[in-house]
Amino acid sequence: MSNFSKTFSSTLGRKLIMCLTGLFLCTFLVVHLIGNLQLFANDGGYSFNKYAYFMTHFTPIKVVSYLLYTSIIVHTVWAIIITQKNKAARPVSYAVKGANGSIWSSRNMGILGTIIFLFVVIHMSNFWYKYHWGETPYIEYHTDLNTGVTEIKELTAADYTQYVQYVDNNGIEIIKSKDLYKEVAFAFSSPIYVAFYILAMAALAFHLLHGFQSAFQTLGWNNSKYKPLVNFLGVWVFSIIIPIGFAAMPIYFFLFK
Repeated sequence: MSNFSKTFSSTLGRKLIMCLTGLFLCTFLVVHLIGNLQLFANDGGYSFNKYAYFMTHFTPIKVVSYLLYTSIIVHTVWAIIITQKNKAARPVSYAVKGANGSIWSSRNMGILGTIIFLFVVIHMSNFWYKYHWGETPYIEYHTDLNTGVTEIKELTAADYTQYVQYVDNNGIEIIKSKDLYKEVAFAFSSPIYVAFYILAMAALAFHLLHGFQSAFQTLGWNNSKYKPLVNFLGVWVFSIIIPIGFAAMPIYFFLFK
């Protein structure tokens, strides 16, 4: 076995892989949330559908997406390996367990991670899979570039085609795209799915409460110089703002759409 293989098969190596894939996934969460805020635009899905097309057809982003899928799988597999090895090394649980929230999250990272992984699988089957290979309907937007007014035209299956964007001789921008916005509205009309989505975001909050700070501890950056910033980002940004931001979407659609 090479030194490289030994390094990444060691306990520290596994934690380093978990750290790097976890921080990459944290970066994705920020970008994904910013993009999904287009769902709150009151424009019949125009902004969100344009964003969805851009994210699935812009080549650099398509390349990064494969890194994302790999990171999810590696992060999950390595988490299982680390959990099993920790159990093998300590077959008897500690007699006394802390009641502190962050300690609870560190003790239950396996459960939290399982909920999140299940959510990712369901979430991608509902949106990512249907958008690429399912029967996501098409919609057409006619925007007058002089007034900024947009008209929406529902399309029948006979009108379905690839994404189209052009400006006609009258200064009307015409965009025909898959209506992922409609898929989102349909999914979030289910109280069961909305409840599961919120549960998953709660699990994500606790998962990140421990995981984000743990990643910087693995890197050796959780010292007195960086700890206040790491704690602030870990608690307020990744454990509160981001999960609430995502949870607000199904609640908004369920109550107001």
